[in-house]
Amino acid sequence: MVSTRACGCPSEEPSRGLSRRSFLRAAAAAGVVSGLGGLGGPLLSTKLAYAADGTSYTGDVLVVLSLRGGFDGLSAVVPAGDPAYYAARPDVAVPANLLLARDQMFGLHPALSPLLPYWQAGTFGAVHAVGQSNPSRSHFAALEEMERAAPGSSLRTGWLDRMLGVRGAGTTFQATQLGSGMAASSFNGPAAELAMRNVDSFKFGGNSAINQRRAAALGAAYATAASTQAAPAGAALGALATTAQLAATAYVPANGAVYPNTKLAKALRDVARLVKAGVGLQVACIDYGDWDFHENLGGPTTGGNFNDQLAVLAGALAAFAADLGTGMSGVTVVTLSEFGRRVTQNGSGGTDHGHGNAVLLLGGGVQGGRVHGPWPGLAGANLDQGDVRGMTDYRTVLGEVLQKRCGAGSLATVFPGFTMPYSLGIVRDRS
Repeated sequence: MVSTRACGCPSEEPSRGLSRRSFLRAAAAAGVVSGLGGLGGPLLSTKLAYAADGTSYTGDVLVVLSLRGGFDGLSAVVPAGDPAYYAARPDVAVPANLLLARDQMFGLHPALSPLLPYWQAGTFGAVHAVGQSNPSRSHFAALEEMERAAPGSSLRTGWLDRMLGVRGAGTTFQATQLGSGMAASSFNGPAAELAMRNVDSFKFGGNSAINQRRAAALGAAYATAASTQAAPAGAALGALATTAQLAATAYVPANGAVYPNTKLAKALRDVARLVKAGVGLQVACIDYGDWDFHENLGGPTTGGNFNDQLAVLAGALAAFAADLGTGMSGVTVVTLSEFGRRVTQNGSGGTDHGHGNAVLLLGGGVQGGRVHGPWPGLAGANLDQGDVRGMTDYRTVLGEVLQKRCGAGSLATVFPGFTMPYSLGIVRDRS
């Protein structure tokens, strides 16, 4: 069950189940696929299944990190050069002398220190005052619209599903949700995706002998089925064979990287495993929620919720980047949150639902070390009903990444009705 706070905001996203549309969902319901055990049998490949078949994709692996709950961009990428910031947040503002990489306007929260080397190297950056065209302070409405990314239309598919549809068939692992058995609604639609809590647990339940019989039975059952049934079944069996092969050898991060013992770090560790294994990963989604700090936001010198949560984020991303090393040249990480927080702190030492927010980007193609995008200012006349005014549509950020790093041409299908207004310069063209 999903618990809620007094404001009715979800404190945790559901994370049960093992799903892949058209097959794994049905298999799980029938008790065919479950938690633990091994894989084997002559019908399952002993090599990495679908590692390079069925795709000519040569763009970056896009990692979409969803900071669900309403990320406080003003606390992460602090507009210290705007005097209204300190006036609005007398108890929770980050002191200017503690900020990292400070320029005339912005500085980074000290909890982001593990990522400072990447900021200084120009592979970690941010865009501020990012928002939606039809903002909402409802978690559910804002998240649905962000992941649908088709305001004013009747489309019910998600933007990632439409992106995959434009590209055509890829491998079983082309679109993968890590850390949860439930795929994000940005994957809603006909394109297939894989969802798993982690690589090691994505396998049949039972012992090896039972698994061999299950694999053989499934293979036989679908051998003469129509292609609409046989193809997803074969893809699922191939995926299970691949994860079993990966799990058979203990994963050792490269370059001395040490992943913290957190759910987020474990999910990013699995992304790194899939990238290195060459299984045809194109987009990976990870949810890192619980950013809804209506109280006890805290500060870097007083502790508090935000400092601790941001430290988990920074530590996990820094380990991921270190592990991939030069492999980050083909990876772009983008954070998204349904909305930001109000400028003024509330009476409980926290912040309430707002609008404009900060988007963080990490990758070899990122032009980082700076904050991109127009800044509206925090003086009263510049605010949008007490919120940071959204100056940059989040689709502008995603669109630039998709076109420059992921080989997208026209975005008309991915973001219907949206025209790229300008280039932010947040990423370089992929050579």
